[in-house]
Amino acid sequence: MTLLITGGEVVGPTGRFAADVLVDGEKISALLAPGTGPADSAKTIDATGKLVIPGGIDVHTHMKLPFGGTFASDDFDTGTKAAAHGGTTTIVDFAVQRTGEVVQDGLAAWHALADGNAHIDYGFHMIIGGVDDDALKAMDQLVADEGVTSFKLFMAYPGVFYSDDGKILRAMQTARENGATIMMHAENGIAIDVLVAQALAKGQTDPVYHGITRPSILEGEATHRAIALAQVARDTPLYFVHLSASEALAEVAAARATGRNVFAETCPQYLYLTLEDQLGAPGFEGAKWVASPPLRPRDESHRDDLWRGLRTNDLAIVSTDHCPFCMKDQKELGLGDFSKIPNGIGTVEHRVDLVYQGVAEGKLSVERWVETIATTPARMFGLYPRKGVIAPGSDADIVLYDPNGRTTISAATHHMNLDYSAWEGVEIAGKVDTVISRGEVLVDRDGTYHGRKGRGRYLKRGLSSYLR
Repeated sequence: MTLLITGGEVVGPTGRFAADVLVDGEKISALLAPGTGPADSAKTIDATGKLVIPGGIDVHTHMKLPFGGTFASDDFDTGTKAAAHGGTTTIVDFAVQRTGEVVQDGLAAWHALADGNAHIDYGFHMIIGGVDDDALKAMDQLVADEGVTSFKLFMAYPGVFYSDDGKILRAMQTARENGATIMMHAENGIAIDVLVAQALAKGQTDPVYHGITRPSILEGEATHRAIALAQVARDTPLYFVHLSASEALAEVAAARATGRNVFAETCPQYLYLTLEDQLGAPGFEGAKWVASPPLRPRDESHRDDLWRGLRTNDLAIVSTDHCPFCMKDQKELGLGDFSKIPNGIGTVEHRVDLVYQGVAEGKLSVERWVETIATTPARMFGLYPRKGVIAPGSDADIVLYDPNGRTTISAATHHMNLDYSAWEGVEIAGKVDTVISRGEVLVDRDGTYHGRKGRGRYLKRGLSSYLR
């Protein structure tokens, strides 16, 4: 079936321009001068006044992740449906291996969770929680055979996912040989555990102490240390997830200034929310915003620095770290002990809008918005040019975005499996209008949903486009 999108303004890595977009089946077949498309297309969508952008790619989600005695409340059905409503047409989730487990078994478990349930296309990174000889061999096999080309390590969470410096170095050396990217959760977990124990001993149990016991300098220290280890491993490609702190950004910027293979993402919560306003909410309300790294203090420079990092490309991508837990029966596990609150915030449905608000406020260009939410994620994680661009031959993952529309975020209207919204009442000066995945309209202009579970396909990914 052919689909013709007319009258819109296409936004891509080379700029924005008026063009009609012709889709044939699941692929974009042509970009045409306005008004020159075939008259016999099976379906035509009028995009007048709309931005025509590649479907969003969220490369950091945790569907059904086990954490803190429970599981993330979104699975691959509810989570990917919510993503589609928000203009995201591809996710890359994290399969999990822990100490003593077989890496391939962890990957198979995540395939079982996603297969037949996903509404949009998806790929996997691999969390290596137990670095040993077998895990290192498995990294080679996943790159060669499974299309898994990125591996996440943790400098936080001792006793759960934590790797010491020696294990991190070994994994980095393996990645340098097979071409994979190491993704790093950079916080000094050993020092943080000391601060947490000291706070609890003083009776400091409220959610705000989650942030106070994870100071930004310990993210900066861990970031510096990871960059040094990557240099020892012959400049292993290194990607920092959910960067939240000015100190960490300074380390990334310094490494990039010398030409290192160092990259980073941030998340909407670190661009907008604060320790005082959210984590410090009265009573137990702050539990809604418990995530790691934590929200940073309002009167420090973190948020301004992160926006600047997005403009300078020291921060390449905005992902969500989507890992929602309901207040009822999940976040409540930490009543009386902040260290037992499951860590995570639900944002997969709102990322495209929240980053566009930066455009509305003059902090980003429209082109940079598209780069951070779609094009760079595709290039960074081996999906380009199949994904991330409006171009002939690419998958017809297309979002029509209305810059004159308005969006109000609320738990009453969101589609995530979550009993609250971390973004309740936030007003966005823009609106996702129409969402198309591989040529199929998933979300119509009137909000009607046409997708279905099981239509999403697994994506075997190549190596990063940015590596030397």
